[in-house]
Amino acid sequence: MALDSPKINQANYRNISITSILLVLALCSLSYILGAWQGTTSSPLTSLAKITKLPQCKPDKITLKTKPLDFQAHHQIGFNESSTKTEAFYPCDLKFSEYTPCQDPRRARKFEKTMLKYRERHCPKREELLRCLIPAPPNYKNPFSWPQSRDYAWYDNIPHRELSIEKAVQNWIQVEGKRFRFPGGGTMFPRGADAYIDDINKLVPLTDGSIRTALDTGCGVASWGAYLLKRDILTMSFAPRDSHEAQVQFALERGVPAMIGIMATDRIPYPARAFDMAHCSRCLIPWNKYDGIYLIEVDRVLRPGGYWILSGPPIRWKQYYRGWDRTEEDLKQEQDEIEDLAARLCWKKVVEEGDLAIWQKPMNHAECIKNHKVHKNPPICNTNDPDSAWYKKMETCITPLPEVNSPTDTAGGTLEKWPKRAISVPPRIHLGSVQGITPKNFQDDTKLWADRVNYYKKLIPPLAKGRFRNIMDMNAGLGSFAAALVQYPVWVMNVIPTGMVRDTLGVIYERGFIGTYHDWCEAFSTYPRTYDLMHADSVFSLYQDRCDMTYILLEMDRILRPEGTVIFRDSVEVLVKIQSITDGMRWRSQMMDHESGPFNPEKILVAVKTYWTSQPKQQ
Repeated sequence: MALDSPKINQANYRNISITSILLVLALCSLSYILGAWQGTTSSPLTSLAKITKLPQCKPDKITLKTKPLDFQAHHQIGFNESSTKTEAFYPCDLKFSEYTPCQDPRRARKFEKTMLKYRERHCPKREELLRCLIPAPPNYKNPFSWPQSRDYAWYDNIPHRELSIEKAVQNWIQVEGKRFRFPGGGTMFPRGADAYIDDINKLVPLTDGSIRTALDTGCGVASWGAYLLKRDILTMSFAPRDSHEAQVQFALERGVPAMIGIMATDRIPYPARAFDMAHCSRCLIPWNKYDGIYLIEVDRVLRPGGYWILSGPPIRWKQYYRGWDRTEEDLKQEQDEIEDLAARLCWKKVVEEGDLAIWQKPMNHAECIKNHKVHKNPPICNTNDPDSAWYKKMETCITPLPEVNSPTDTAGGTLEKWPKRAISVPPRIHLGSVQGITPKNFQDDTKLWADRVNYYKKLIPPLAKGRFRNIMDMNAGLGSFAAALVQYPVWVMNVIPTGMVRDTLGVIYERGFIGTYHDWCEAFSTYPRTYDLMHADSVFSLYQDRCDMTYILLEMDRILRPEGTVIFRDSVEVLVKIQSITDGMRWRSQMMDHESGPFNPEKILVAVKTYWTSQPKQQ
């Protein structure tokens, strides 16, 4: 039969197969479209309609129940702060306006007065630390710009008339309406510091670049250092916080380098062979007492061939003994003892003329060691660390100079004259005294910081326009940050944190800059509001396991002037933590990329302390 024909069955089978295939394809396509539509917020039908020019239909609104992304860092470097929340810091009482934590006169009364120990650093314990912001006095104004600041300061910034009355005859300071004027006078230079320095220049060379770093012990308002600046000599001036209220504060307000300090029982915080010249103008230091310990300390920090200048008692005692209210015999004995001690230190007296007496330290100790076979006191110290000076007691022995090959050699190497000295490889590096630092390392570091300072000028345009005067580098390294700023009217306090693997402060002085040792777990030896710009390169990474970073930032706030600036360099995690604290300190800040670009894990945080003052107390 026809129905059973094989040809007919094959045709039917072919029709059924094609129909089944088309049906499966249609169902698969529909399933794919529905699945895609359910998995997106915008249906593929919409896109498809665009392609096929079909009318678009709006899909139902889809709400995704997903957890928001968390951009917070949960693995930050740990610090020992008490809280991770932003803390609001409030102003301290107005009585703390001139608070110097480690030289607090009230705390000092508890300590022994022998050799003025009570005026040395005595820092508060952790439970005594203030957790508030040191206020500026009412009506505080930005200081005068340099060089006008050398001669003027606002009375409201340092409201103390005592020195203008006590030192009126000596012309230290005068009050003129709402401002102070500094005529440049001093106890032993009534004609002014300029004329006094000219007198010194007639006796030793001050202008040929061979003398660059100087030390002024018992500096008053630092007029000697102020007028040396125009001769390209940078002076570290220090004086205690004593009855001459705020003398160091006046110096810093003038834009002149200074620190609170005293020669008592601890070494002064500077390395050996640091200064080309040291000076005492009626500084009242008993040079001939306590086995000559203070002059021996000056010898430690004086460079080979450096000068010590003394004016005031007992020099020219025959003329001044009545005014000094001392007997001729007493003054003669004091001078004889100083002369004898200087000779036993192997110093040579250069000249005594008018009110000045000048001695010179030998270029090396080759001859001095021979002389000590006869003069055994003071002995030569047996020490491998003459630079150690942080809470290190003074010694009554001569710090030995590095050995030399010839009696005419300069111990420790010869320095270039200023300004070449700033960029020349220092002798300590040439001789391999600083472990791990080669001449090439030094040259690379100098270039690196020149590039970085150029980048800073783009971030902070006022840096190159005279806005800042007093600058502090909190972790100064080789001093290349300061070297990159020599063309500007600024000076830099280069700080080397204690406990560093490499002690580079001696290198900094050999470059012709100044600085000090310091532990940032303690307060710095300065008054509040004394620096315009602070530079903190990796400081907080360095101290992360040593002390609470909050107190370091509060100390920076104490040191910084209103509207002063801070440049932090550190890892992002550290800078985020810093920013969270400074937000509660009335600072404004902004994170910036590293100068090499956004992919460097180190970043820069630029912060500005806002202007605010305390309120006058109601009567």
